[in-house]
Amino acid sequence: MAREQGELVLLPEMPFFPWIAAAKPFELGKWEASVEEHERWIARLTDLAPANVLASRPVARRRNEGFIWDSNSGYLSVHDKYYLPDEQGFWEATWYERGEPEFKVVETKAIQAGFSICTEIWFTEHARDYARQGIHVLACPRATERSTADKWIAGGRAAAVMAGAFCISSNRTGEGSGIQWGGSGWIIDPDGEVLGLTSSENPFVTLDLDLEKAEAAKETYPRYVSE
Repeated sequence: MAREQGELVLLPEMPFFPWIAAAKPFELGKWEASVEEHERWIARLTDLAPANVLASRPVARRRNEGFIWDSNSGYLSVHDKYYLPDEQGFWEATWYERGEPEFKVVETKAIQAGFSICTEIWFTEHARDYARQGIHVLACPRATERSTADKWIAGGRAAAVMAGAFCISSNRTGEGSGIQWGGSGWIIDPDGEVLGLTSSENPFVTLDLDLEKAEAAKETYPRYVSE
């Protein structure tokens, strides 16, 4: 399928390798294999040109890095995941280091976008800060379980409202690394309405987004209320 200028393609959290944080202890060889495999697939993102591709990936300095890629600017690092769980199936603080506590909007030719990678969606103060920065799209790549799908959709709706932006999310699906992945990717508008939701029957959702709606949302409740 031909891609269009300004189109966004969101991939799940660390999409190009089995979920390495499912077990511990940390294995350097497995980490390096994941880094190499992500680099190999990122080199193929030209197949999606001229779309903007958003995802997260492991990098050599042992962080989980959110990035945007497009055919004009190439690869742009945006945000290193800061909030890291460390529990059964999700030993993330064991496998990689937290990034800096920076949640900044990056401006491309198409959008002003920011990241809340998986667990970060629950730290809603950053969604509020993204609203002050004028964000259009909040990208939330995830690796979450099927049993928690409804909770994550609720979190995505809250994040969209607080950011006054379109919240988009993509998740792992099926079974892998001993985990039943939740799927349920979404597109949610700035007032929390779920515009599209993926499922096993409909694994992809594509919609046209009116970015002016995100601009206007910043002037409406609850975004305009001062702290």
